[in-house]
Amino acid sequence: MFDARTYSARRRRLRRDLGSGLALFLGNDESPMNYAANGYPFRQDSSFLYFFGLDSPGLAGIVDVDEGTDILFGDDIGLEDIIWMGFLPTLKERAAEVGVRATRPSTDAADYLRQALARGRMVHLLPPYRAEHRLKMEEWLGVPPAEAKSRASQALVRAVVAQRSIKSEAEVAEIEAALTTTYKMYETAMRMAQPGVYERSIAGRIDGIARAEGGATAFPTILSVNGQVLHNHGHANKLTKGRLLVVDSGAESASHYASDITRTIPVGGKFTARQRDIYEIVHAANVGAIMAAKPGLPYKEVHLLAARIIVDGLKSIGLMRGDSAEAVARGAQALFFPHGLGHMMGLDVHDMENLGENNVGYDASIERSRQFGLAYLRMARPLQPGHVMTVEPGIYFIPALIDQWKAEGKALDFVVYDKLDAYRGFGGVRIEDDILVTRDGGRILGRPIPKTAAQVEAAATV
Repeated sequence: MFDARTYSARRRRLRRDLGSGLALFLGNDESPMNYAANGYPFRQDSSFLYFFGLDSPGLAGIVDVDEGTDILFGDDIGLEDIIWMGFLPTLKERAAEVGVRATRPSTDAADYLRQALARGRMVHLLPPYRAEHRLKMEEWLGVPPAEAKSRASQALVRAVVAQRSIKSEAEVAEIEAALTTTYKMYETAMRMAQPGVYERSIAGRIDGIARAEGGATAFPTILSVNGQVLHNHGHANKLTKGRLLVVDSGAESASHYASDITRTIPVGGKFTARQRDIYEIVHAANVGAIMAAKPGLPYKEVHLLAARIIVDGLKSIGLMRGDSAEAVARGAQALFFPHGLGHMMGLDVHDMENLGENNVGYDASIERSRQFGLAYLRMARPLQPGHVMTVEPGIYFIPALIDQWKAEGKALDFVVYDKLDAYRGFGGVRIEDDILVTRDGGRILGRPIPKTAAQVEAAATV
């Protein structure tokens, strides 16, 4: 948690940007796994955290633009809560820590909002992503759950995106704290990537490191020898020599700022010649994209640069042919690179995705593509100093996709299908770093995690 001045300044800017009305921020509640007293680990709503800072359930915050006040709604705990969960300061004491003077019981929220509506005031809402938010919107504001998303305030969405997109020095420090933990996770994963080890053993160990360092994982760990499945959360395979292990994971800092790193590790510590060829192409795309990132450049252009590097590399080993720029313009690289280059990162690993990808990653100057592969690009708009981005190119050999494209005669001018059968069991390679966009370009955040083929081999050799 930051100091009270930080949260007060954020809310003050929000009032200025909104101009009128009031903004309602719904904190998250406990979520039971299989019965009420057995809950999932609590995670606070990120926008509530950003503006109100308190990391506990049962809270709601209002930024009242017209009155120039901030209010926290919640309840003090009773003796039974103390017995089972421990002591917690009063809501008024906790509110003071984030610069809020006015507190009210949670039961007052509905009346406050109804009175505002009765006076013709605008109540700004963010799009809900949890059922409890939809139910509160119905109870407090009379918004039917089916209409809750459409009733979101675009003015509030724009204001929140504008603030949260630009990371302060303190926020960058939190991300780098998360990356310190992530370094330890990858140091362990590379060392453990040996024949006979099960994926679940590595996943369990690195998830435990995130917990042991005082945070949690920023998202469910992706760890699989079947790296051609982009978000493979199954961890049942036994590692065998000659396979590639894709690990895409990250930790949260104690304040919930995320990290997101991917490395591809040769089981047993040595790439085959074919694996090294593919790895070097992805590495070149990763490095080239990072070097190209700079303020004012649309991230879509960085994505397309990475795609051209991938096409050039695949041409050099005989898997693609033809003019590289034309191949990318027609989307031929998406057979091998079917996802976007990266996304914003902050309090969410896909930062502010609950506010809508197009609201975060696109603007009036750039329309989302409908082309396969490029359509999955989460961030396309021009970069600005203070943006924190992931850079994660990859090459994958997905048998079902190859078979479909070949049967349909797609990209025949660019793809050498006859040579792809030899890669059916290859899997995939992805390399991902987190960068801060500065006035001068892009800076990789965190302690360098082994990335070149030689560095990864050395780290994976026992």
